[in-house]
Amino acid sequence: MPLVLVSVIGPREHQEKRDLMEAVHLALVEAFGIPAHDHNIRIQHFAPDEWLVPPGKGERYTLVEVKAFEGRSPEAKGRLYAAVVERLGKLGVPAGDVFVHVAEEPRHNWGIRGGQRADQVDLGYEVKV
Repeated sequence: MPLVLVSVIGPREHQEKRDLMEAVHLALVEAFGIPAHDHNIRIQHFAPDEWLVPPGKGERYTLVEVKAFEGRSPEAKGRLYAAVVERLGKLGVPAGDVFVHVAEEPRHNWGIRGGQRADQVDLGYEVKV
């Protein structure tokens, strides 16, 4: 169950926000093998004067921050980056305007399913992909 924050510039309509979050979630399912029902994604938007984006980035600049259990291979992370870019591209976000960051933490740093340490819980899926 990665924790995901999608940040965009400018207000977005309800359906566009849902589509952006769903695109990122489907990329996680594809690349990390998480269950389709296992999602925890937030979206936030900033006014153009509230975010200094990297030079050359457009108004569709999208930052995707993923906090996940440690253990995914570099290849799995590469698949995630490519899948996020592909899926956001279908929503009109140029590939060059997508930035993805994955931060991994040990499972014992996560309290899940009623306050249990995640390293003591059978997740029902493999983290080491």
